[in-house]
Amino acid sequence: MKRRSFLTAATVGAAASTLAAPAIAQGVTRWRLVSAWPRNLPGPGVAAQMLADRITTLSGGRLEVELFAAGEIVPPTGVFDAVGEGTADIYHAVPAYWGSKSKGILLFGSQPLGLNAIEQHGWMLHGGGQALYDEMYARFNLKPFLCGNSGPQWAGWFRNEIQSVDDLRGLRYRTTGLNSEVMSKLGVAVEAMPGPAMFQALQSGALDAGEFIGPWTDSALGYQQVARYYYDNGVGEPSSAEECAINLDAWNALDDELKQAVEFAAESLYNPVLTEYNTRHALALRELIAGGTEVRQWPEEIIIAMGNAMGEILNEMLADSDELVQRITRSFVDYRNLMVEYMAHSETAQLASRELDFTYAS
Repeated sequence: MKRRSFLTAATVGAAASTLAAPAIAQGVTRWRLVSAWPRNLPGPGVAAQMLADRITTLSGGRLEVELFAAGEIVPPTGVFDAVGEGTADIYHAVPAYWGSKSKGILLFGSQPLGLNAIEQHGWMLHGGGQALYDEMYARFNLKPFLCGNSGPQWAGWFRNEIQSVDDLRGLRYRTTGLNSEVMSKLGVAVEAMPGPAMFQALQSGALDAGEFIGPWTDSALGYQQVARYYYDNGVGEPSSAEECAINLDAWNALDDELKQAVEFAAESLYNPVLTEYNTRHALALRELIAGGTEVRQWPEEIIIAMGNAMGEILNEMLADSDELVQRITRSFVDYRNLMVEYMAHSETAQLASRELDFTYAS
């Protein structure tokens, strides 16, 4: 796929009056899904279309969902407000984009040195996370669900090598969410912009570095053409959950059967989206390396500094004036502690075993 061939978005010129409420005809409800992504962008753009299609299918056609990509009705950063206000019915994005609404929202998406993708889903389903997620988003007239995860995100693309915390100070770096706050504490000049805009910023020198997702999506956007070094082990986002959120009035208007169809559509996509990212990232990375991209890892010094910075942020959130932010943070920290304790005997131990020196099938 040529770089950004999927980025052109037609402007939808519908009058505001046609966007005021879900269309209902002959027992069929029609929803507009606004996405934070270009249409068919490998990874999240593909996942947004999968969500629209799955809701339509699981509802037996009683709930038809039409996807509008970023810019076709509202810009990428406008989907949260558009759905809360009823301009559209449902959106697909990531919680990392909504920190200006409440810092508590950011924990539902990704947390530096926090939960991996399976643990994140576990917190939502079995650790009390969904109830807190519902309570927070209800403030904005939204009903939220996680509906995918990109897995461990990469630390990103750098024009120059990074060997110490000192090398980060003053670096102009694109990132989002709580990773922005962590990197700011390390002296990084954090820049906020949509992922696709990062290409031109790197090319022009407006950015020194930036992260978006991982090899599959990043290579489609062409970052390897404008930055030589690709840093893995992006501990700033050990997983990044994708979400959908529904206008609360539109949600409450559904009967129980349709609500169940929407909920199951979101939940049933979580693992397929995650495993597609993992598979396609692995294949894309082979191509990037073959094409000359130089893969590097964060020095341990930087990881420790990021962990300490995140600890400071979490302590600030535990003392936040918003009692709901306190409860979300306490729930997250307690669940993370539980997983760190158990995973030492489970996934962490298994992954360490795979690195030992033995001969496996070739």
